[in-house]
Amino acid sequence: MNIGVLGAGMVGRVMALDLAKQHSVTSIDVSENNLQLLQQKNNSIKIIKADLKNYASYKNLLTPFDLIVTAVPGFMGFDTLKTVIDCEKNVADICFFPENALELDALAKEKNVTVITDCGVAPGMSNYIIGRYNEEIKIDAFEIYVGGLPKIRKKPFEYKAPFSPVDVIEEYTRPARLMENGNIVIKPALTERDWMQFDEIGTLETFNTDGLRSLLFTMPHIKNQKEKTLRYPGHIDLIIALKESGFFNTEKIKIDGNEISPLQFTSKILFNEWKLAEDEEELTVMKVILKSANKTIEYNLLDRYDAATKTSSMSRTTGYTCTASANLIAKNLFNEKGVFPPELVGKNKNAFDFVMNYLSERNVTWKKKEY
Repeated sequence: MNIGVLGAGMVGRVMALDLAKQHSVTSIDVSENNLQLLQQKNNSIKIIKADLKNYASYKNLLTPFDLIVTAVPGFMGFDTLKTVIDCEKNVADICFFPENALELDALAKEKNVTVITDCGVAPGMSNYIIGRYNEEIKIDAFEIYVGGLPKIRKKPFEYKAPFSPVDVIEEYTRPARLMENGNIVIKPALTERDWMQFDEIGTLETFNTDGLRSLLFTMPHIKNQKEKTLRYPGHIDLIIALKESGFFNTEKIKIDGNEISPLQFTSKILFNEWKLAEDEEELTVMKVILKSANKTIEYNLLDRYDAATKTSSMSRTTGYTCTASANLIAKNLFNEKGVFPPELVGKNKNAFDFVMNYLSERNVTWKKKEY
């Protein structure tokens, strides 16, 4: 199959490399450097330098492709997905955008295309797990905990990001939606701090972020739902200090005759502070807890940087979930028309098992226990 990957950042490159094992792949990005880094790893992957914010160009740009994978920054994710659907292309989407992807369901049905959206690690794998077990047991509550962390803890932030700081800051500023006793409640991000102990890692901070997304609307019968981000202790205090001091404000201020928003300035500074080097070791830790009346099901993930392929853990765990989803479409294992978050795909046991096996083959290993 001929697949176009929109975005060649750290995660986009990993997805292109993975898909190229079975398909003809073209990577499209505005950054020549990103594209050259990809071709150095696999020169059989075609590259196109293009500004993906130029949505008017998509009709011609996407014509050759049977399937599109989107890996653009969150601020342009919704418009990118909408335009791809309008071009009548099936798509696996990994962009973390604030808009509701289900608003595009009618358009996807009209264009007769299959869309699997939010198919990363969280949202993504957590949704697949919840969707599968929702078919088997009555889930009364679920909890999701997830974080990507550097192996070496460097002060002050003790954090590195495999994607744009703007998207990370979006997690820290976007109000968090939770389900409590059957009601959707909105709380500020970074609130309800707690601590959890993880094997091999130690104590981590947990705090509210807006990761439930589609689950609030597709699984309203599950009366208690929460998703929290994990960081090393102390990180949240630094972020709160920046946030309350105005460093994340979007309104521009004038400095020596130049106008710039504090968010632009902060993102520029944090890009270097949080930049994850190609060979820098990091890890992904995640826990999904499903509670029913008579048992609890828990899925745990601890994934580490792959030194052999020089692939970051967050790129692996996020990217391979998306490429597994893309292959569900490519192999005609999931072909319903419309927009489907992973919980509506994972309810199909064959689709769920395919994704889990796909990840296991790439040494992304989920461990399940019941009690």
